[in-house]
Amino acid sequence: MRIMNYELGECFDPRVIIARRPRIAYHIGMSDEQKYNEAYIKAKEQQAAKHAAHDKVSESHARLPPGQVETKVFPILDLGVRPSLARYPKWKLEIYGEVGKPQSASIEELRQLGGGEITADFHCVTRWSRFDLRWTGIPFQKVIDWVKPTAAARFVTFHSFDKYAANAALGELVKPNVIVAYELEGKEIPPEHGGPIRMLIPQLYGWKSAKFLTGIEFTREDRPGFWEVRGYSNHARPWIEERYSSD
Repeated sequence: MRIMNYELGECFDPRVIIARRPRIAYHIGMSDEQKYNEAYIKAKEQQAAKHAAHDKVSESHARLPPGQVETKVFPILDLGVRPSLARYPKWKLEIYGEVGKPQSASIEELRQLGGGEITADFHCVTRWSRFDLRWTGIPFQKVIDWVKPTAAARFVTFHSFDKYAANAALGELVKPNVIVAYELEGKEIPPEHGGPIRMLIPQLYGWKSAKFLTGIEFTREDRPGFWEVRGYSNHARPWIEERYSSD
């Protein structure tokens, strides 16, 4: 099986892929001069449109979800805009919306909530899966306990440095191993993998685990995110292969 890596503009076999540095520049901050990787976005929109009549498969209970291929590396896919390492010490995460106690926290303040280490598999909608990634972060249940969502809060929107957004039902976020992550394999998360802070929702396809996390917004209503409005599934459950909005 060969898969298109739209960020690098080439095909790869996820069984033998060699991680490569993407041909995009690092920037200190999101500015008017920075541009998304439009070719990557367009290609994924076309992929979603092509599969509008995609037949749903039956649910799988195997470790590797249907349609996925295991890789031993951790491929890099994003919109082409990342924070620099220079931003890490001043990073703030805003938590707001339908909550009783809004918060603004640095990475160090997040650590003080009492993080933990998990090992989880990561499943990308582009059909690769990486097993046994080791993350450190704050269980999302602790975030909930900290900010005290109102009774009306039923959904969450994650906001990112690159203006990306992803949505999830609150019920998904109280499941095991859902964390706000700040370390990968015992080190700070590098920009290419979503640092300094990112979500990890391992039971859903990877685009729901927003990188470069700057905001967590609790909401009454569901608000489709960046890829959801471009033809991708609102639920993104790998074991029933919910890749596209028609699935």
